[in-house]
Amino acid sequence: MLENYSDVVEFVGLCDINPGRVEYGKKFIGANCPTFTDFDQMMKTVKPDVVIVTTVDATHDQFIVKALEMGVDVITEKPLTTDEVKCQKILDAERKAGRKVIVGFNYRYGLQFTKLKELLAQERVGKITSVDFHWYLNTYHGADYFRRWHAFKDKGGTLLVHKATHHFDLLNWWIDSDPVEVFAYGKLEHYGKNNSFRHTHCRPCPHKSNCKFYWDMTKDKHLMALYADNEQHDGYLRDGCVWRENIDIYDKMAVQIRYANDVQVSYSLTTYSPYEGWRIAFNGMKGRLDSWEGIPFQQGKYDAMSQAERHAQEMSQKQEEKVDAYDEIIAMDNFGTYESIKIPQVRSGHGGGDKILQDRIFRNPEAPDPLRHAAGTRDGAMSILIGIAARNSIESGKPVKIADLTDLKPSVKRM
Repeated sequence: MLENYSDVVEFVGLCDINPGRVEYGKKFIGANCPTFTDFDQMMKTVKPDVVIVTTVDATHDQFIVKALEMGVDVITEKPLTTDEVKCQKILDAERKAGRKVIVGFNYRYGLQFTKLKELLAQERVGKITSVDFHWYLNTYHGADYFRRWHAFKDKGGTLLVHKATHHFDLLNWWIDSDPVEVFAYGKLEHYGKNNSFRHTHCRPCPHKSNCKFYWDMTKDKHLMALYADNEQHDGYLRDGCVWRENIDIYDKMAVQIRYANDVQVSYSLTTYSPYEGWRIAFNGMKGRLDSWEGIPFQQGKYDAMSQAERHAQEMSQKQEEKVDAYDEIIAMDNFGTYESIKIPQVRSGHGGGDKILQDRIFRNPEAPDPLRHAAGTRDGAMSILIGIAARNSIESGKPVKIADLTDLKPSVKRM
């Protein structure tokens, strides 16, 4: 933000419960502003115009609601929050305050995802009837969720909320309708207690030599300065053991979703795949759209980049200057042939979406938005409600209706 938007945005305060971490964060960002460990004190002292919330998922609602009640607009990372009660509190607070909440769904803005939206809006393969969507987290990125606070249901709501909210939002946006009913299966069968040995965290672990998931955080000076040097303040271990017995989220998930316009979705999330990527297919009355990313052997071309490098590239905010590779969408007509649609391949900044999203929020908020990229609380709510419903379904063994979770009622056409 300082590099790209300092002419329109000013940091007036930074807040974190860990005093060492917030001071390091200030230096790392390069901000010139006071730091706080108390949110209310920060708000009263610096009186910001906008609050950006990037705390542990289960606490998003606290700071979103407080900011709204103080008359301040909010930008929040995904997920909006982690359960239906907190979701309703946010909806009520926004209505009462008359302020605005923006949810940062960066994946919507990715070039490949945007092209899929365009093709669907044009009904390239006719009316969509069903979708197959499968996401694969590798043993580098996927395992990392089990090292961090995300490994606990009361912090992140499971990966059906923390991670899959990205994917559910894309589905809602692409399908252009609201989810009505969800049924799901999920289980923890790889990480957590499913191992013969374990420790508290990696650095002092006696099993380093025979654990394939040993991660040496000491090789990363930034993470050591941000986390390890500040453990004494709150006890948070960034390199927690993936085999801890109190891990209680699922590591494999399968979800069935029925939409108000009768589209059916089959979704799955795997957290211990050898590669990171996804496949999607839209089945239409006149044909089918297929696309994918990160499948290393697709079309006989093996991508030799390591999985760690792939994840670092996706998270990087550096803009790629030369694009000499392409992602692909296949449109195949019933009783016909297929068309290959090529999109410039951008891996940094979440498929190129980060920069486009940031430009819309901070520089051109009133720019035309023909594909409805911009997301608010209804979008944020409908995405997490699928994950919450899926979690509730796994726990109850029964299908869950979206309308039973909050006062939002599903609509055939997105509002």
